[in-house]
Amino acid sequence: MVRRSVMFTPGDRPEMLQKAPDAGADVVVFDLEDAISPGQKANARETVREVLADPAFDPDCEVCLRVNPVGLGAEDDLEAVLGEGDGRLDSVMLPKAESAADVDRLVSHLSGYDAVVPVLALVESARGVLEADAIAAVDATDALVFGAEDLAADVGATRTSDGLEVLYGRERVVTAAAANDCAAIDTVFTDFGDEEGLIEATEFAIQLGYDGKMAIHPDQVEPINEAFTPDPEELEWARAVLEGKREADAEGRGVFEVDGEMIDAPLIAQAERIVERADAANADQI
Repeated sequence: MVRRSVMFTPGDRPEMLQKAPDAGADVVVFDLEDAISPGQKANARETVREVLADPAFDPDCEVCLRVNPVGLGAEDDLEAVLGEGDGRLDSVMLPKAESAADVDRLVSHLSGYDAVVPVLALVESARGVLEADAIAAVDATDALVFGAEDLAADVGATRTSDGLEVLYGRERVVTAAAANDCAAIDTVFTDFGDEEGLIEATEFAIQLGYDGKMAIHPDQVEPINEAFTPDPEELEWARAVLEGKREADAEGRGVFEVDGEMIDAPLIAQAERIVERADAANADQI
């Protein structure tokens, strides 16, 4: 499942919820947590339920629900949205995930509504970063999502443009995801008017190994999608590497050459990842 762009939409804005898929994001997240003030939670839950239950709402993208943390409203969110059993839901995002037990508790609540959906665990605290491997190891966890803003606040760090203060957490989350064969989604880029900065941040996330990035505005979706979609030159190189590997395997050779470059296992893995990203993004014809 491709999750290059994961775009949030406030759960109390029905017109925005209905139009969210038009932005072209791979995942739209109906947000019942940070985007909603405490006094509007009940209204937002009902609004989300109505949109998800509308037969006319059937987008091609993944539809995700960000609930409140377990023990702090997640149960009420699920009861309101899933209690009548007539709404579409493709995944659930769990904020403030700090342990495997948090994911297990959410899954237990979901099972009460016969909802077997993947969990996107949002790691955004010091404890969550330290427990990232255990969180990713839960069977229901399909992706780790890194939240830099909350992490910085939790540890008392000052946010900077280069992000060095959250780099350890950013790297630990993507490493834990890779170790447990689940996707890794990078943090938001808060200045939605700075496209150049967004592209730079997204390219760095790709260098770290992330599979996608969160978006907080529709204008961020296209640059993120483009960055995570391999360009023709990358894809040509990757396919040449994999073809070279097939020939080398047939001849019993461990290393081989492509356009003057010696290819070994790490570069083969990189080529496989590029082709997988292109296929997932339906870009294999470029």
